Amino acid sequence: MSLRLSLAFAALGVTIAACGPVNRGVESVNQPVVQRTDYVFDAGTAGNGLASGEKERLESWFSSLELGYGDRVSIDSSAVDDATHGREQVAAVVARFGLLISDAAPKLAGGITPGAMRVIISRTQASVPHCPNWNRPSAPEFAASNTSNYGCATNSNLAAMVANPEDLIRGRVGSPVGDTAVAYKAIEAYRTAVPTGKNGLKTESAGGSK
Repeated sequence: MSLRLSLAFAALGVTIAACGPVNRGVESVNQPVVQRTDYVFDAGTAGNGLASGEKERLESWFSSLELGYGDRVSIDSSAVDDATHGREQVAAVVARFGLLISDAAPKLAGGITPGAMRVIISRTQASVPHCPNWNRPSAPEFAASNTSNYGCATNSNLAAMVANPEDLIRGRVGSPVGDTAVAYKAIEAYRTAVPTGKNGLKTESAGGSK
């Protein structure tokens, strides 16, 4: 009876240890996921600029969404014949929030009212779903697998710190032209730095009670 009971407990232990994904490699299954949300504001125009009161409405809209670092603002003026001055007005409002207008606007569903200029805020966020993940216990381990929480800390910190979450998807193309003046700054700082031991070593004495 005791032998059967021991075998039953052993089988139960193997079953529990097998819960969760098996990962015997060094690549974590807990990877960042990037989500983008687009907010749209259709501003009325008059001539080649914004209609009366639209700048104030636009600024209030930015404030309500807490526009700030990491957001991307773009303009779709395809429904306006001439939006030269209107784009400058929007750029001036965006500049008050410390941002610049992006070159290209994303393609969104739904048409724009003729004579309206669409302002788009694209907000991306990166996160690692299901972290922390303790589905797979750390012991006993009979499958030579990493724990289910493996990689959660590193990738969650990366998702929280990256300036532009979209860089996690397609990266960023570097400039084909290098600036030698910028590259030389580090070398110049290294060459002109005063050696730490130039003025001799600092003498320290341990004081104690007499």
